[in-house]
Amino acid sequence: MASAPSLWLVPAALLGWFLADLMSGVVHMVMDYRSSPSGIGLDRLYFYEGSRESDEYLAMRRAAFAQMNPVERITYDFKNHHPRPDALGRRSMRTQVGATVLFTTLPFALLANAVLALAGWPVAIVALLVSFLIGATFAQYFHGTLHRADNPWPVRLMRGLGLLMRPEDHRHHHDTLARDFSTINGWSNALLNAVFRIAHRRGWLRDEGLTPH
Repeated sequence: MASAPSLWLVPAALLGWFLADLMSGVVHMVMDYRSSPSGIGLDRLYFYEGSRESDEYLAMRRAAFAQMNPVERITYDFKNHHPRPDALGRRSMRTQVGATVLFTTLPFALLANAVLALAGWPVAIVALLVSFLIGATFAQYFHGTLHRADNPWPVRLMRGLGLLMRPEDHRHHHDTLARDFSTINGWSNALLNAVFRIAHRRGWLRDEGLTPH
């Protein structure tokens, strides 16, 4: 991009940022409403009222998680975040982005590099992909910043520029669990809210999936 600057770089990068926001919302919507495995104690974990650092809770968590695959664990974590949202903000960046990198953005980046190396490197496409990969990789980290008061200056700067959403914007999601699923800047929420209404009305997304049973 530096060797071939173009006026298309800015709109391409903004489109990539929008697509990353859209992807964050799609994943969030599906994981929120995707059913968790039943009969393995996830309901006891979800509604546990004692300390979540107690030996009893940690033993129950290990036993339940041992019976789930990685996707099912991620699905449960999305649901578990709703009644205790601040817990997400306390997690390390490595924990927040690890699964995203391993299962999504790293394979996508390797494939994109291979394709573009063979087909050529249009600078606008490169700008779009770089922006998308950065946004998609850090989507859950950006989500976590919405649930803590103290954030690094790049996050505060990006919020000021409108590239990241503010906590009050994300609060609409937690108030209803039926709107505003995107977690980066919310640019795609209007589109996804319409998609959600159709999917929910047709029974593709069911309220029973919101909590473990």
